[in-house]
Amino acid sequence: MAAKDLVEYVAKSLVDDPSAVTVDVIDEDGTTVIELHVAEDDMGKVIGRNGSVAKALRTLLKVTAARDGEPVQLEIL
Repeated sequence: MAAKDLVEYVAKSLVDDPSAVTVDVIDEDGTTVIELHVAEDDMGKVIGRNGSVAKALRTLLKVTAARDGEPVQLEIL
C-alpha cells in the first residue's frame, strides 16, 4: 500500500528515533485508517508547530487516496 509506505517514510525522516516508528493499517467501514506510532519525545516533530506537519502529511494522504479512489484517515498515536 502506497499510503502506508508514504507515512512511514516521512515519519522516519522527521524523528530522532526512526526505529520507534510503526505504521498500522486498519480497514473500517470502507475507510482505511493509518495509525502512526512514534516515540513520545518525537511526537512534537511529527505534529509540528500548530499541527502544520500533521496537516501537510494528511494533505499528501488525501492526494494519494484520491489517486487510488479510497478514503484514508491518519491517526497519530
